[in-house]
Amino acid sequence: MSTMTDNFVPRRKKRITGRSIAILAFLAMCAAFFCIPLYVVIVTSFKTMDQIRLGEIFSLPVTWTLEPWREAWSEACSGIKCEGVSAGFFASLKILFPSLILSLSVSSVTGYALALWNVRWAGTFMFILFMCAFVPFQIIMIPMIILTGKIGVYGTIWGVAVVHAVLALPILTLIFRNFYKDIPGEIMQAAIMDSGSFWRIYREIILPMSANIFIVVLILQITSIWNDFLIGITFGGLNNKPMTVILANTVISATGESSYNVDMAAALLTAIPPLLIYFVLGKFFVQGITAGAIKG
Repeated sequence: MSTMTDNFVPRRKKRITGRSIAILAFLAMCAAFFCIPLYVVIVTSFKTMDQIRLGEIFSLPVTWTLEPWREAWSEACSGIKCEGVSAGFFASLKILFPSLILSLSVSSVTGYALALWNVRWAGTFMFILFMCAFVPFQIIMIPMIILTGKIGVYGTIWGVAVVHAVLALPILTLIFRNFYKDIPGEIMQAAIMDSGSFWRIYREIILPMSANIFIVVLILQITSIWNDFLIGITFGGLNNKPMTVILANTVISATGESSYNVDMAAALLTAIPPLLIYFVLGKFFVQGITAGAIKG
């Protein structure tokens, strides 16, 4: 007992240094930069217009009301239609699912082929694909409109999905390729010797090992597709406007007095779905990154 007591060395308390204080101050400023505007948006969405006219943007609502949220969801006007952002919500869902299916399936197969199969000119193809990721969308927008028009999908949900898949292909392929490169070569050799074809190996071996990477890419794509404005308004046509387009039209279509509480509520309704995805799958997102999803 005495030996254990003699060998016990108390841990030294960490001293607060100037560097620690500077880092904490910088992080606090970064947090305030994002949290203060979000706070203003949230409290404004629960205020009445009488309180908003006072100009006290940081004050809490004197009378909490859900009326702006109800109006933003079902009654706010977008152009000549007063259906709220709910119509755009369901249109965004229709865009989201085919876009996810196309982008994840194509990029995962491409990354799998480049990482584990001796594809001719794989390095050159990967270099060209990666360089395409830096080309601004506005430069290729007109050719994409012509291409989707020729294949008959322009102005449809599938037209938006195809464009999302094409634009996401370079980065997602790189992410999948880097992840699959860590799969031991012995597994692939054994699978090939066991009469495993390209698609059979992908289906029975690669996919069961890819849960973490699919979660990472899923979160990235959901955020990108849901928050998109330009692709949806350009390729979706008049009947397939996503929620972001409805939100923009709602804000600029006001006549007379602007209902800032309704605009803030509509903005929050548009932002809630990707936020929920982060809260639900955030743990798996971190696991996917630490498992090697995003690395050099």
